[in-house]
Amino acid sequence: MLKRNRAVAKYVSVATLLGCMSAGTHAAAWSDTFVGYRYGTQFMEPNNPENVEKHILQFTHASGYSLGQNFFNLDLLQSSNEDPASNSDSGATEAYLTYRHQLHAGGVFDEPVAFGPVRDMALTFGFDLNTKNTGFAPRKRQLVVGPTFKFDVQRGFVDLSLFYSREWNHCGLPPCGLPENQNSISFDPYYQINLAWGLPFEAAALPLKFQGFYNYNGAKGDDYFGDSTKPEQLMRTSLMLDVGQVAWGAENSLWAGVGYEYWRNKFGNHNKPGVDTDAMTLNIEWHF
Repeated sequence: MLKRNRAVAKYVSVATLLGCMSAGTHAAAWSDTFVGYRYGTQFMEPNNPENVEKHILQFTHASGYSLGQNFFNLDLLQSSNEDPASNSDSGATEAYLTYRHQLHAGGVFDEPVAFGPVRDMALTFGFDLNTKNTGFAPRKRQLVVGPTFKFDVQRGFVDLSLFYSREWNHCGLPPCGLPENQNSISFDPYYQINLAWGLPFEAAALPLKFQGFYNYNGAKGDDYFGDSTKPEQLMRTSLMLDVGQVAWGAENSLWAGVGYEYWRNKFGNHNKPGVDTDAMTLNIEWHF
């Protein structure tokens, strides 16, 4: 329990530091911060044929300044007993942190790079970090960099990014298929196609938004056991109602809705149980 709390505290500290760096380096032209909660019962984990129930606490911050924008998201995931922690009958705990920074051409050069449906382009760079207290004990480290096409939409945003990615991870199982006395792996470089969107709209006078992201990761070479990885797909999307605006007139304060997670060849795994997920979720966001 102590190790688990230390790992979670470390990721919360990193998220807080990134927020301070983002706010202190440049005055924000706009910002949006929220605490969210997701719940589902149909999550899957590689080599595990059982459905896993998860409670997910989320902290997200996005802000823009004169040269571009920042985004980071911290997910704290608590699994049910079907996804146990190491040497325990209790469910595992995971922390997953994502950070992205965009430098907009329009901000850097005082003129956007616009063509066709694209209103501007950006250079995006960032990283993913994770830790989970299972026997496998993953510690993902991922770097991404590449161009982002920012599409011209009337409300909200649609971004398409083409990333070069490097990834490192850890395996805590006794033999991992790695060389002796080695428990970490550096995967081959791979490409990632990322589509992210947030689209507010109204239906029957109700304020709604359709949001989410889709990642397509190319194969990244052999895994811990010498098996070749396959391309991976991950989509998380949700349809949300602005409950605060409907109930007491406070726009963008409290949102509630339903979500869906689609995951294929999770972590590049294939031909084994638990690598494909189709999970419906209950989603809540409190913005402040």
